[in-house]
Amino acid sequence: MARFIIRRLGGLGVTLLLTSFLVFGAMHVAPGDPASFLLKGRSPTPEAVAAVRAQFHLDDPLFVQYGRWIGSALTGDFGRSVQFRQEVGGLLAARLPTTVALVAYAALIMVLGGLVLGFLSAMRPGPVDRVILLGTTVAVATPSFVAAIALISLFAVGLGWFPTFGGGEGVLGTLRHLTLPAIALGLSLVGLLARVTRASAVEELRRDHVETARLRGLPESIVLRRHVARNALVPVVTVTGTVVSGLIVATAIVETAFGLPGIGSMLVQSVVTRDFPVVQAICLLVVLAFVLANLLVDLLLPVLDPRTRQYAP
Repeated sequence: MARFIIRRLGGLGVTLLLTSFLVFGAMHVAPGDPASFLLKGRSPTPEAVAAVRAQFHLDDPLFVQYGRWIGSALTGDFGRSVQFRQEVGGLLAARLPTTVALVAYAALIMVLGGLVLGFLSAMRPGPVDRVILLGTTVAVATPSFVAAIALISLFAVGLGWFPTFGGGEGVLGTLRHLTLPAIALGLSLVGLLARVTRASAVEELRRDHVETARLRGLPESIVLRRHVARNALVPVVTVTGTVVSGLIVATAIVETAFGLPGIGSMLVQSVVTRDFPVVQAICLLVVLAFVLANLLVDLLLPVLDPRTRQYAP
């Protein structure tokens, strides 16, 4: 297992290195001169262009620029924002708590809702199963921006139960402001996880060892807990790890719709204004989230299913 963890860490480190190079190189692939982007489309003099290129080392070879950037990023220095005129690290530190809280809230809704609906659908064939399948199908087909508009229209404008702008203050205020955004962010994923859970649980319910346990007279609750739920969670954990890390990207739409001061809305603003230092830092953060989520899934799978340990060495 130790060798397996070391190998996974090495592979994930290489993945992070390669993707970070792609993130950095995206500025050079974009049409036009990076210096013109940094000057925001103005018509500067040749001297001004030369000064900007010298300031950002744009005349250096690409690998030299990348080495300087990744070396600074490892120390927490992502450069200075062109739009906000502040250090990128400080901007991320100020906005990251809102995004983390939103992602955690949406992940909680997704996991609880998906597991409960999935197991309930698998164990209650008939009308209950059909209603849950219909509901989860609608949820999966509903984009986050559509869910955001519907929730704002119904619960904010229509009923006035929740606010529609800002992150709130204090624990209760933050939860109240993040409730609708979290539901909009996690609604389609609740449907996805519920369907994955149902399929996995139905497959486990048909296995011979489950029938054997029932024939031995074990209570249904013990059969479900020991012989169905644990084995059914293996694919669910794999899907959950990938989806939760992807929630950071999906926050761009939801945070913009609800006016939340997170890194998702800042990413949208930075793309529009071509603030490349901020875009690169956020993209690198998203890649890091994917890498850590995959590592966590790899560590949890042998615990849930000891059979996977034979692939660890």
